[in-house]
Amino acid sequence: QVHPVESGGGSVQPGGSLRLSCVASGHIDARDGVAWFRQAPGKEREGVACRLTNGLLTTYDDSVQGRFTIAQGIDANTVYLLMNSLKPEDTAMYYCAVGPGCNLERPQAFPYWGQGTQVIVSS
Repeated sequence: QVHPVESGGGSVQPGGSLRLSCVASGHIDARDGVAWFRQAPGKEREGVACRLTNGLLTTYDDSVQGRFTIAQGIDANTVYLLMNSLKPEDTAMYYCAVGPGCNLERPQAFPYWGQGTQVIVSS
């Protein structure tokens, strides 16, 4: 069992930055991916970024490419999402998920999910 816990959400003005953290208890295999998804009210959950634990792949949704960075922390169980140049459309609940691979199009492929952390981008 893997239990991800997110933190770092909050309110920020457009153009601002936030750093989200995901700390996962339990064993994460080198071939597992740690991903960030988000869901805005009335919208479907969408993949934002993913990083394979072995470091061989990182992938981003086009909407955040160049603005967000996914990075490993001090160990494989800690992953950050660095969010710069935030836009109002980035407002959502952000979830950390762990599972085999890094397919952002298939959230159902990730068996382990955190409870989420809220991000609000507004002036």
